[in-house]
Amino acid sequence: MAVLPIRIMGDPVLHSPATPVGTIDDEIRTLVADMFETMDRAPGVGLAAPQVGVGLRIYTYSYADDDGSPWRGVFINPELWMTPTEPGDPDPDEESEGCLSFPGERFPLRRSDRVRVTGLDLDGQPVLIEVDGWRARIMQHEFDHLDGILYVDRLSDSDWKTAQKIARKRGWNRPGNSWMPGVDDLEG
Repeated sequence: MAVLPIRIMGDPVLHSPATPVGTIDDEIRTLVADMFETMDRAPGVGLAAPQVGVGLRIYTYSYADDDGSPWRGVFINPELWMTPTEPGDPDPDEESEGCLSFPGERFPLRRSDRVRVTGLDLDGQPVLIEVDGWRARIMQHEFDHLDGILYVDRLSDSDWKTAQKIARKRGWNRPGNSWMPGVDDLEG
């Protein structure tokens, strides 16, 4: 397994819809193994293939509940359904999220509290999950990456402007930037 460089928000692959996976072969299995390694090293709770420069509809996820129970997997060619988002402003303490493609920053973002995701696993078998809370947030965040949407694209106007200032200051709005988990320190 290998750790892959994570693309930063200015990279065009992050702003384009990803292509469905045709055949799940050894190349895809290696990519997924490398994505898990990269996600764990970052550390993150999810990683979409476009974040490592691969425009395919794949994402990995990993999250431990409050009781420490692990929850880990992969979706290939996922479809997402969600309950309507509750109106109102997000709670900055309970609804903030970050992104490996916008490292070291967190902003409040309202997401649906419940989702259903279907797709394929690494054996090409159908997978279905229904989750709520942080698990639902992870699914929506990673699914957005497959449609070329970063979480900063969904922020309120004032937070979006702040994110753009940070991106300009750090040079993250330029194509081709990336960072290597476990090597580069991009926070702060």
